[in-house]
Amino acid sequence: MSPLGVIGGSGLYQMAGLEGTREERVETPFGDPSEAYLLGRLGEHEVAFLARHGRGHRLLPTEINFRANIYGFKALGVERIVSVSAVGSMKEELRPLDVVLPDQFIDWTRQRPSTFFGSGVAAHVSLADPVCSVLGEALAGAAALCGARLHRGGTYLCIEGPQFSTRAESHLYRSFGVDVIGMTNVQEAKLAREAEICYATVAMVTDYDCWRAGEAPVSVEEVVARLRDNARTAQAILAGVTGLLPVSRTCPCASALDNAILTDRAAIPRGARERLRLLAGGRLG
Repeated sequence: MSPLGVIGGSGLYQMAGLEGTREERVETPFGDPSEAYLLGRLGEHEVAFLARHGRGHRLLPTEINFRANIYGFKALGVERIVSVSAVGSMKEELRPLDVVLPDQFIDWTRQRPSTFFGSGVAAHVSLADPVCSVLGEALAGAAALCGARLHRGGTYLCIEGPQFSTRAESHLYRSFGVDVIGMTNVQEAKLAREAEICYATVAMVTDYDCWRAGEAPVSVEEVVARLRDNARTAQAILAGVTGLLPVSRTCPCASALDNAILTDRAAIPRGARERLRLLAGGRLG
């Protein structure tokens, strides 16, 4: 089985239990990933881990090179990515320290590249179902086995940040019917689909944003205070999911580009062809 890719968000900067670890830096046509990838084994499964914000949490959400991060996983042979992310709850029943496995995203960002294509190549992948159902099912099983307070399904609203929401914004977002709010996952989901990599989010609730009556607005201190417990839960889920994944992929994620590229192959510039060869292969002509 190909390595399992893991993206660690706020509070998860390393992978407990990885054995035989080594670091690997990957050069990409889109620049440098957030950090060197940490490769190792978790039980019988190979894992490629990446700290989304870099070691020491150096990168703001808008500063993350999402294209390089996902491209780097592709270059390492990764076919599935689990993204672990701290989120705010937008619903009363989603309590701090709960685990949410969202299956939908809303992109409320404004300043981020969200595609590998362009500059001479037009492609449009389907994103109706942005989370791989097979990977999501395995994560749900692993979360149940470790006793996590689990909520399956829901919508993740991705905002630009780095500021937390105003109260007016928080109430507006609640009117959308979203479940959790964060600052990072939607670009990962879009780019993973273009790279034909299965993707799923493990959203770890840390707070209630600032919409809840009688609740103090979210603060860095509050988030950090809950990250340690959330990180332990995330580690347990990741340790369990590797044994629940099928060896081969039969999901549509693996063929997302089959009919996505519209550009006349003869019109594709040589530079674009080289930049996209790892991702699109023979579909470029």
